[in-house]
Amino acid sequence: MENSISFTLKVWRQNGPKAKGHFDTFEMKDIPCDTSFLEMLDILNEQLIESGKEPFVFDHDCREGICGMCSLYINGHPHGPATGATTCQLYMRRFHEGDVITVEPWRSAAFPVIKDCMVDRSAFDKIIQAGGYVTVRTGQPQDANAILIPKEDADEAMDAATCIGCGCCVAACKNGSAMLFVSSKVSQLALLPQGRPEAAKRAKAMVMKMEELGFGNCTNTRACEAECPKNESIANIARLNREFIKAKLAD
Repeated sequence: MENSISFTLKVWRQNGPKAKGHFDTFEMKDIPCDTSFLEMLDILNEQLIESGKEPFVFDHDCREGICGMCSLYINGHPHGPATGATTCQLYMRRFHEGDVITVEPWRSAAFPVIKDCMVDRSAFDKIIQAGGYVTVRTGQPQDANAILIPKEDADEAMDAATCIGCGCCVAACKNGSAMLFVSSKVSQLALLPQGRPEAAKRAKAMVMKMEELGFGNCTNTRACEAECPKNESIANIARLNREFIKAKLAD
C-alpha cells in the first residue's frame, strides 16, 4: 500500500446563501494516507494562505466523531464513502491515486449556506426547542433508581439518543426530509417513562416545526438510514408516525 497519494480535489465555493457558487479545483500532491480528510483540508488551506488566497471554509469541532459538525458531502455521500462514520473519521487511505474527490455542502433549503461548505443548521435547534425535552420539577427530582425501566427499552432509547444531529439524513434524502433526526429525538423520550406525560404534545410540536422550517416529506427510500454515521434505524420513523397519529386521535 502506498504511503501517500496524489489526487484532484474539487471544492464548492460560495460567499453566502444568495450568492452563486462554483467549484474550485486543486491538485493535491503526496498527501499521507494516514491523514484524515479534515487534516487534508487543513493542508489545502495552509497552501492557499501561503499563496495569498482565501482559505476554504468548512465546519468542524471535536474531530472525534461525536459532534457531527464535519458536515461535508463527498463524492455523492454525506460524510463520505465510509459507513457509520463522520467526515473527521474518514482517512485518505479510503481513496486511490489519481481520484477526483468532489466536496460539497449539505444541499437543503432548510440548511442555507453560510460560506463554502459551512451551512446553517439552526433549524435542528428550533425543532428540539419545540418539544425535544422533558419537563421536571427542579429541586425535587425522583431518584433515578426508583424508576424501573426494562433493559430492552433502555437500550433502544440509548440507540435513538446516539443521533448527533449532524443533518446527514437531510443531505442524503431526495426530499430533504428531517424525519430520521426528529424521530430519533422523539423515540429516545417516548421509550422512557419520563417522556410519556408530554408525548402527544412533543410529537405534534416537533413535526409541525419541522414542516414549518421547510423540510421535505419522508417517502421511505431509506437513504437516511444507509448514510447515518450513527446507524439510526428507520424504525424510529415508524414510532414517530404512531406517536403523531395517537396524538391526533386524542385531539
